[in-house]
Amino acid sequence: MEPMFESTQPCPSCGGQYAAQDIDAAFKTCPACGHHYRMEPAERLQYLIDEGSFVEWFPHLRSRNPIELAGYESKLSEAQAKAQMNDAVITGTCTIEGKPLILGLMSFNFMGGSMGSVVGEKITRALLKGAEERVPVVLYTSSGGARMHEGIFSLLQMAKTSSAVAELDKAGVPFFVVLCDPTTGGVTGSFAMLADIILAEPDALIGFAGPRVIESTIRQSLPKGFQRAECHLKRGFIDLIVKRHDQRHTIAHLIELHKTPSKAQGGLA
Repeated sequence: MEPMFESTQPCPSCGGQYAAQDIDAAFKTCPACGHHYRMEPAERLQYLIDEGSFVEWFPHLRSRNPIELAGYESKLSEAQAKAQMNDAVITGTCTIEGKPLILGLMSFNFMGGSMGSVVGEKITRALLKGAEERVPVVLYTSSGGARMHEGIFSLLQMAKTSSAVAELDKAGVPFFVVLCDPTTGGVTGSFAMLADIILAEPDALIGFAGPRVIESTIRQSLPKGFQRAECHLKRGFIDLIVKRHDQRHTIAHLIELHKTPSKAQGGLA
């Protein structure tokens, strides 16, 4: 028997009520105003990559409790069940419009997309593999920052991932990042802002400290739209805002424009 009423979701931007299936059909955007809802890695794979092309790397890696923080193991178990992931990022190879790349997708649903040892390790391996194989790297970020449950081990990931970006740059391999809502803290303070081309989704919150922290520090109200993608584009911190409907073709076009010889072709002269 079919349900009598179709489930709806309110749009936080225009306030309208829309059928969940219509929002999903529009790549999880509002059918009226285009508001971009937050999206999980499995959902992104459905619209972004060539069907069936994604091969995940290191799915078995799981965070431990390096500083023996009470209750951390149970928090990890809850996050794994909620997000249906072992940690806050998945990485692997795929193709987009037939073009090979290394792809990483972060999940804000997993402990706020926080960057602990596993997240830093998987992103670092992806970047270094891109340098070794001369394959472009694309990372979708969504994070509240470093995972303080792991203490100094989480902060070390900022240096580790940044160092891996430097190796990718030294190899002359393109690196693209798509900043999603929200991208803040240690992720913004490291690899997320080091890409050759930095894209963002519309109205994504992007920054280091959150607006409330800044306002309490400077004791002033922030301007409307502060730290949103459109503000950063105007000031030159990002290169382009790309709607979800256009991301697949945009990324494929960027890869084509920045094409480098493969390892088998002998690399750059």
